Amino acid sequence: MPQLLSLLLVAAALLASPSAALVQDFCVADLKSADTPAGYPCKSVTTVTVEDFAFAGLGVPGNTTNIIKAAVTPAFVGQFPGFNGLGLSMARLDLALGGVIPLHTHPAASEVLFVAQGTICAGFISSGANKVYLKSLNRGEIMVFPQGLLHFQFNSGKGPALGFVAFSSHNPGLQITDFALFANDLPSEVVEKVTFLDDAQVKKLKGVLGGSG
Repeated sequence: MPQLLSLLLVAAALLASPSAALVQDFCVADLKSADTPAGYPCKSVTTVTVEDFAFAGLGVPGNTTNIIKAAVTPAFVGQFPGFNGLGLSMARLDLALGGVIPLHTHPAASEVLFVAQGTICAGFISSGANKVYLKSLNRGEIMVFPQGLLHFQFNSGKGPALGFVAFSSHNPGLQITDFALFANDLPSEVVEKVTFLDDAQVKKLKGVLGGSG
């Protein structure tokens, strides 16, 4: 399929980018050990099989019956140990009608989005001038999001949308701005001071997202 070919080309391009140099053919993650800045320790080569280098999870649609009407299915090192040390990971984005991936950031990776179905409006915000780069993407189109910058995607079409993303790290990290502000125990008065929102708005959002305080 043309979509899959394009996706493979995106992944190949990221594989060609600079990453930690390997002194052996591969280092399949030993997920029983702790992750480190350099990645997981390697499994014993005697226990590595071809299944460590294949992953079927991105072929399964995610459940979009939630508040954001969207689902992210990751293929990070925690789900796909073969990515360990390669400077690469992927994910599947399912967006129902009106679905949104809220404003978020990946501290450890740049991202490439490939639209496989529907129309996705995507954008990011620069860190200096806070300039917004916004684009409506159709099937077969891609967009890049530089490392660490706030960005978002939402379904701007008339039906479901499907995208695949590739990252320049085996563990890109994720922080969603709305959840960081309203889905924890950060005191409401502090949120009000740093966001200029009033008390009613903050408590409403905390209630929706499960926060307290």
